[in-house]
Amino acid sequence: MNNNFNPDKQHTLQSAVSISGTGLHTGVNVDMTLKPAHPGFGFQFQRIDLPGQPVIKADCDLVTDTSRGTTLQEGDTKVCTVEHILAALVGMGVDNCLIELNGPEIPIADGSSAPFVEIIEEAGVLEQDAAKVWYSIDTNITHYDELKRVEMTALPATDYKITTLIDFNSPVLGTQHAGLKSMRDFKEEIAPCRTFCFLHELEMLLQHNLIKGGDVNNAIVIVDKPVTPEVMERLSKVFNKKNIEVKNEGYLNNLELRFPNEPARHKTLDVVGDLALIGYPIKAHIIANRPGHSTNVDFARKIKQYIKKNKHVKDVPVYDPNLPPVYSLQQIEKTLPHRYPFLMVDKIIELTDKHIVGIKNVTYNEQFFTGHFPGNPVMPGVLQVEALAQTGGILCINSLPPGEYDTYFLKIDNCKFKQKVVPGDTMILKMELISPIRRGICEMRGTVYVGNKIATEADLMAQVVKR
Repeated sequence: MNNNFNPDKQHTLQSAVSISGTGLHTGVNVDMTLKPAHPGFGFQFQRIDLPGQPVIKADCDLVTDTSRGTTLQEGDTKVCTVEHILAALVGMGVDNCLIELNGPEIPIADGSSAPFVEIIEEAGVLEQDAAKVWYSIDTNITHYDELKRVEMTALPATDYKITTLIDFNSPVLGTQHAGLKSMRDFKEEIAPCRTFCFLHELEMLLQHNLIKGGDVNNAIVIVDKPVTPEVMERLSKVFNKKNIEVKNEGYLNNLELRFPNEPARHKTLDVVGDLALIGYPIKAHIIANRPGHSTNVDFARKIKQYIKKNKHVKDVPVYDPNLPPVYSLQQIEKTLPHRYPFLMVDKIIELTDKHIVGIKNVTYNEQFFTGHFPGNPVMPGVLQVEALAQTGGILCINSLPPGEYDTYFLKIDNCKFKQKVVPGDTMILKMELISPIRRGICEMRGTVYVGNKIATEADLMAQVVKR
């Protein structure tokens, strides 16, 4: 990301780019191609080696295995070890990308995201003409796994940043922490950091033939116990290397560590990749204490559910009664034919060519409360829809040439009443055009908010007729 990178715009690749390599666990050689995608596409994997070339979305709800990496599966379509490529895409600011594969697993390369960052830079990152909608976490979200002693927390923040702490009770690793203060630092500070495992884990995986593509050059192997000559000889045969040895600081002969806390930094890389499966770009400070793929994905699901439950709050219009209205009551009466007691809009506070926001203050003195649930007054749902329709009428009439017009209902779809409206409530009436107005026909999506909660929503169709 250069200084001209706009984080509030969506981005894709300028061109397609490919890389080939072996899958760590399957040992299958795979060709992977990253392709540009349109705004809103997100990250999707396509298995071009399977009949029908099925596509699977990068979605935490589709994760079926986290034992040795993160695996996505839908039906018979499976893609393994997706975290490193997803981390590279997020870290380079890419929002939309089709990832084509002719095999079941992402190439492991050197065990980091650096090779993927290199090909993304080779392809180039392209700004798209579409806004990037960030979801700000406005409350603490915590996930705790007592069995694994893992704790993950998302704190409100103005940016997306991550702090990772690891403590595996290992004299070699000790206690480590790593921080990613800005995604702009991902390329230099996090991407080069390789995956790691302990020697005893490696032996178990080898015995069960679970790392068919393993090599001493695509992972850091931590030796946390004395190693017998027999073990060293067996490892030499498995990796087809003559001079396997334990170098200083308890690491199997491998490249020198790229950072003193490379394992903690790689855990940060995994968090970036796994949380990409939320499906929404977030602003939060993630604190991950002893994270792993299983808890990362569980945490991603928890954040996704929170966003889905609360994302309507992001669209709630802000009503400041101190500001002058765009349309006063007197101006509304000049536009609409409705009058007391059937005028359901008190003022308009926002108006563009595509949406409008009106206000209706509900009082106990409304005529309909006399006969509608006396003693327990509730505003009739049909009158809430009428208030939306009148607000939408102003939006439609405002877009037409000067003159006097009437609006008539043609259709109401998908109408839902989610919360009752009672005296003392202030209804915020939002209407948005679904499609351009043609021949006087208006299709609009309407929402009634009370505070930051949705009371009513419906899709309305009306016809505007000149008097």
